[in-house]
Amino acid sequence: MESKKRVVGVIGSGSWATAMVKMLGDNEADKTVHWWVRNRQTAEYIRTYRHNPNYLSAVTVKIPKRHIHVDVRTVVEHADILILNTPAAFLKDALHGITPEMLRGKVVVSAIKGIVPDENQIVGDYLQEHFHVPIGNIAVIGGPCHAEEVSLEKLSYLTVASQNVDVAAEVASLIGTRYIKTNVSDDIYGTEYAAVLKNIYAVAGGICRGVGFGDNFQAVLVSNALREMAQFVNVVHPIARDIKESVYLGDLLVTAYSQFSRNRTFGNMVGQGYSVKSAQLEMNMVAEGYYASNCIQQICRKHVIELPICNAVYRVLYEQQQPAAEMKRLADKLT
Repeated sequence: MESKKRVVGVIGSGSWATAMVKMLGDNEADKTVHWWVRNRQTAEYIRTYRHNPNYLSAVTVKIPKRHIHVDVRTVVEHADILILNTPAAFLKDALHGITPEMLRGKVVVSAIKGIVPDENQIVGDYLQEHFHVPIGNIAVIGGPCHAEEVSLEKLSYLTVASQNVDVAAEVASLIGTRYIKTNVSDDIYGTEYAAVLKNIYAVAGGICRGVGFGDNFQAVLVSNALREMAQFVNVVHPIARDIKESVYLGDLLVTAYSQFSRNRTFGNMVGQGYSVKSAQLEMNMVAEGYYASNCIQQICRKHVIELPICNAVYRVLYEQQQPAAEMKRLADKLT
């Protein structure tokens, strides 16, 4: 990408989008940032008080008031780099009214760790098929990195993946700060699929915790999950990769173990006896692993991939199998 002052648009107003706005604001590169906030009252609150009232409320928003918009088309029109930060389930609604022509020539970055449910596609594939964004103009941001720790300025690492390494390097240069270190990768598919899978494994870890399994079993679960992840990504996108790198293993670990993991929290509630719906309502946040479980199941059937942990989570969430009995059956399959 040629060197010039970049205009970055952030789509979404949840915790991860708020963390992204903070990173962009704390980054010293010469750029302009525009932010799309869905709710008009929330947008007005942020303009007035410089904080998101609903997520990461301690974060001070450093972008100009006039750059906070409720019309997504305004942000898309201004930006030459667009960062998508909505839950995958809401992406289609967020981009309603956006046409392929509006995205022509722009770099589109997915910071979404989920699959678009109705399409059963990772975000990169969805952008290519429905908006005709060239693969070289697409990047993916991977962890391990929780928004809550970004808000606290805890040292964190992000990987930006793109088949165009110049695009990945440019995006990385815009989000790095004194508390965010960045890496660059060309494994866009592995990075995105791994980010989807680790949410399912975090749900599994939460369910196991909820039904009474301890830390010893959790370690076995996560080590088996890593092998499953490697098996899956090597089938759907077989290239040379080291699954032990932080964007794969590190993101899996933090999502499976962290107190900030909404997927682990969701799984724990289900393991304790909450119904899926009641757990979702009480959390009031999206657990991407729920939607991902169904989508990955379909992809596994297509490619004839056997993933015992993912299968167990699917049976609990979608076939109403008893969590304790299902996790006991899973335990007999792990090594």
